[in-house]
Amino acid sequence: MSEKKKLKVTIFNKEYSLLVDNQEIAAELAQYVNNVMEETKEELSEQPNETIAVIAALNIAYDLFVEKNKCTELSIQATDKIKRIKLLLNDSDSISIPS
Repeated sequence: MSEKKKLKVTIFNKEYSLLVDNQEIAAELAQYVNNVMEETKEELSEQPNETIAVIAALNIAYDLFVEKNKCTELSIQATDKIKRIKLLLNDSDSISIPS
């Protein structure tokens, strides 16, 4: 198990101290969350910060679900192609070529 490293990040004008495995990835994630929250604040400027945070979390969850569904669809397509290739290979094994 790798040793955790300390990282300070700022999200929505508030500083957080984190213990992370990978500082680069954690900093990138924090920046992504901050960006989504700032964009949400621009769209819903009259809403309280708690509402902004919940809407931002829902937007991030939506993005995650979209990406998961893309991965699932690609996996299904790849599995179908592999099955077709196997069938073609099996069919070519049973074809006798005259000499």
